[in-house]
Amino acid sequence: MKKVFSRPRSLKNTPFHYCAGCGHSITHRLICDAVDQLGIRGITIGVPPAGCAVLAYNYFDVDMLEAPHGRGCAVATGIKRTLPDRVVFSYQGDGDLAAIGTAETFHAANRGENITVIFINNAVYGMTGGQMAPTTLLGMMSTTSPPGRSATLDGHPIRMSEVLARLEGTAYIERCAVNSPQNILRAGRAIRKAFRYQMDGAGFTMIEVLSQCPTNWKMTAAESCKWVDEVMAQAFPIGVIKDIRKGEKHAD
Repeated sequence: MKKVFSRPRSLKNTPFHYCAGCGHSITHRLICDAVDQLGIRGITIGVPPAGCAVLAYNYFDVDMLEAPHGRGCAVATGIKRTLPDRVVFSYQGDGDLAAIGTAETFHAANRGENITVIFINNAVYGMTGGQMAPTTLLGMMSTTSPPGRSATLDGHPIRMSEVLARLEGTAYIERCAVNSPQNILRAGRAIRKAFRYQMDGAGFTMIEVLSQCPTNWKMTAAESCKWVDEVMAQAFPIGVIKDIRKGEKHAD
């Protein structure tokens, strides 16, 4: 019998510590699939974040270098400039990338640093207890916004993909999700494409991943997957935000 599905070589055979239903483990798998399919395992360097994925180096069987909170893009920039032949990615949550790391993210993108950012958007601070994040939706309750996020008091959720797409240094930005088989396949293609753009020297690339967080959303795994489609994706529409090579044909 032909074997058509197996663990990627770049993914260690280690049980994940993530909560049941969390999207981090799926995204880890997609990154490893992309690394294997592109044949870049030996030259890939990842930068894990502070947050739920702080232990990502336990799962990725590639070189990893931990970054202080919010400094993922800065560390990735240093690695890429020192070792320009490597494929470098940072893996960051919404608080890490869009709050404490706003400046590092914005200016790395504006400079067109030839790195790839995997941006996990679950609309809360996951590891520290579900506090309001820059991406928390209006009306969404969190431990620091019990009545729900208020535009007047708290401002609006930040659409980082759209913000960064306005910068001249960004080459490719796409928003995906990992809540259904169809969306998972699309996210995998997007990650591969971002790595290919980096390998071609195109500039800054980012894949935003809408990731379910049943624990902090206080939902079942099935409810959280449904909520991504019915609520979250309405505020953060899935699709290509920017592609400097739009119209060109690319192999999956």
